[in-house]
Amino acid sequence: MPSEAIAQININLPKEKAWEKLQDFSLAHNYVPGIIKTEITTDKRNGLGASRKVYQSSTRALDETIVEWNEGKGFKIKLHKGPKDAPFKDAHFIYELADGPNNTTNLTTTMSYQPPLAGFGRFLDKAFLNKIISNVIQEVALSMKLYYETSKPTTKADLKAFKQSQN
Repeated sequence: MPSEAIAQININLPKEKAWEKLQDFSLAHNYVPGIIKTEITTDKRNGLGASRKVYQSSTRALDETIVEWNEGKGFKIKLHKGPKDAPFKDAHFIYELADGPNNTTNLTTTMSYQPPLAGFGRFLDKAFLNKIISNVIQEVALSMKLYYETSKPTTKADLKAFKQSQN
């Protein structure tokens, strides 16, 4: 059974404006903490089958391919490294947009994954791994909010200041 990490946040933009940014598959480095570069690797720039590499360094990259596309609402990407699953078996990331109150957008980010190492992996996931992944997914949602609202790439300092302002 897959594990999930889910985060939800409200973005002060109408859903149509948030969708304009979300559907641009080349922007991940502007809002995913730790990603320094995004490279589209298919002729398709978005939509079902579009694929990208996201770089954590000049040599460390992860492939992401859109496997579900819901026009105007979101999409699901498979995380992999070439033809192999990575960083976990059967790992997916889902971005979902919904109308929020007062012309805002509710964003839900979800990572679904199979922990490695069978039963021991499930134990590690329950003990601490899911907490770590949930924290990362929350940071992605917060960073997206900041980027979408300002059109300025989110830095570690921006994210830290925003989190402190929420406490």
